[in-house]
Amino acid sequence: MYHRLAFLLATFTSGVAFGAESAPSADIAKGQLIASQVCAACHAADGNSVSPANPKLAGQLPEYLAKQLMNFKPRADASAERPSNIMRGIAESLSATDVHNVAAYYASQTLKPEKAKNKETIELGQKIYRGGIAEKAVPACAACHGAAGAGIPALFPSLAGQYPEYIEGQLRAFQSGERKNDPNRMMRMTAARMSDEEIKAVADYIAGLR
Repeated sequence: MYHRLAFLLATFTSGVAFGAESAPSADIAKGQLIASQVCAACHAADGNSVSPANPKLAGQLPEYLAKQLMNFKPRADASAERPSNIMRGIAESLSATDVHNVAAYYASQTLKPEKAKNKETIELGQKIYRGGIAEKAVPACAACHGAAGAGIPALFPSLAGQYPEYIEGQLRAFQSGERKNDPNRMMRMTAARMSDEEIKAVADYIAGLR
């Protein structure tokens, strides 16, 4: 059953590109300037955040970064698809071209990856990432994010080497419904079926992927 779910989820998002619609060539130099002036305080100038509270952006798929920035912007009803008191103001200050440029800049940077820290849960984390949890209809993370966590361009973000604390926090946000900008509720449905132990284990395993 969970294999069928993974197939359906992948199918539902097959046409969902994260801001990749016929975008013009990015200006990396302008993106770097924006990063140094606007983003560096939290994410570092090269995208390798020094705090687990702020995700590493270096090497992330540019389409995904662009989508997230656009999701932080308020819509016509003043709400944002991905609410954040901090990121809302920053995203509002950026034009669509700025978003495109800064996303391309961070994507061009080299990730300084984190490491898995909990040896006791590596086996569980690996099992979930590679094979899912059949009895809970939780699909394998690798089905969408790739065997090495590199993601699938324009569809699913790279996860490898990210702070485990950040991955865990986002899974919990999807689990509670606090974060809702996943296509077709796919991450909310997945996280809702996972226990705290399973979330921690797979988040830690992801940090060690290369």
